[in-house]
Amino acid sequence: MRAIPTLKISISGVRGVVGDSLTPELVARFAQAFGTWLGGGLVVIGRDPRTSGEMVRQAVVAGLASSGCRVSDLGVVPTPTVQLLVRQLGAQGGIAITASHNPPEWNALKFVGGDGLFLSAARGRELLDIYHQGDYAKAKGADQRTPERVADAVERHVRAVVEGVGALPGGRRLRVVVDPGGGAASLAAPRLVEALGAEVSAIHATADGRFPRPAEPVSENLGALAEAVRAHRADVGFAQDMDGDRLAIVDEAGRPIGEELTLVLAADEVLRRTKGPVVANLATTDAVDAMAAHHGCPVFRTRVGEANVAEGMRLHRAAIGGEGNGGVIWPAVNFARDSLVGMGLVMHRLAAGRPVSALASEYDRFRVVKLQRHCPAEQGRVILARAREAWADRPVDLTDGVKVRLQDGWFILRASNTEPIVRVIAESTTEERARAIAEGVFGEVMRWV
Repeated sequence: MRAIPTLKISISGVRGVVGDSLTPELVARFAQAFGTWLGGGLVVIGRDPRTSGEMVRQAVVAGLASSGCRVSDLGVVPTPTVQLLVRQLGAQGGIAITASHNPPEWNALKFVGGDGLFLSAARGRELLDIYHQGDYAKAKGADQRTPERVADAVERHVRAVVEGVGALPGGRRLRVVVDPGGGAASLAAPRLVEALGAEVSAIHATADGRFPRPAEPVSENLGALAEAVRAHRADVGFAQDMDGDRLAIVDEAGRPIGEELTLVLAADEVLRRTKGPVVANLATTDAVDAMAAHHGCPVFRTRVGEANVAEGMRLHRAAIGGEGNGGVIWPAVNFARDSLVGMGLVMHRLAAGRPVSALASEYDRFRVVKLQRHCPAEQGRVILARAREAWADRPVDLTDGVKVRLQDGWFILRASNTEPIVRVIAESTTEERARAIAEGVFGEVMRWV
């Protein structure tokens, strides 16, 4: 069987281009395999608003029902809402139907265990083994049930965040602009801001599957949000990706501060309340270490990926954790990357009186640049093997890809788990130096393929 370049099957789930590699037959088989792995029981599903979402949802329901599972359907909701409701409803597991930051033509399945966490590497391999063997549980028609619709999933999520972070203190109301990008958080984001007692304006908040800006909430995609923050004289702007698990911040002057600082500001608020370890992946800014050191708290590093960070947080009993892509995990509310949790924590930090620009300026010496190149998986393996040899004389960490410490910063080279690309992330004291490091690494490694 020929390999399909746009199909990505891994322990992280399955994703592909609808109408090319991601077919309803493939989706139904994966859902059957997941239902078989769970052994039946209740499964929570939810999706982002991609136009292919309804087709994928129906295939998922068919696969789960045929393997003997009952389904609770949340509709269009953020991925962390699915994870939260798995725990609240006592479900056996969940499936988030979303391709997250991938372009609109993509879609994907993300598998959630009964603990509300994405499957670990070991559990993911078990699921893949069942999928490839093709020996699925088959329920009789009399034992199959119509999916149950859960209409208040967003309200449950908003309520959990408000109860966790608390209402904002009295005094001047914060002005907030939200940009959910027409994604799954289009309803939840403005509702949360209102529920916390702030004044909210929203742009790109129609979840019709026609994403009005690129999916990733990186600085170059936040021009409209920056303009809206200035127009409304807002204190802060928040942007999310299409499934609502990542958060980026724009300061009061309409300047994106970089998604790396989302975790830093959110964790600063948590550690002001409760001291404890912080867990972040290897590709996350060293500003996390500086912030945690100010509170006298340790930082532990993991492989990239929410499942890996969550596993590390459990191991070290972390107060908070996350990733440099704008992912914030606060177990006190939701053991998942949750943009709504991040928003609530950052708003509380602002309510203490200092503006976003002042908070961010404390970390000016940490500048991160992220570059990527298209690269098939086979070439990615060649590049990483050569990189291990090329930088063997440097302080190097091979936990995930190749991370190299330099005198004035670091870089990490790794292949994506979700796309056919290779990324270089570099950090130094200035953006110019960080970019020079990243471009230099790419200049070297791309000669190897």
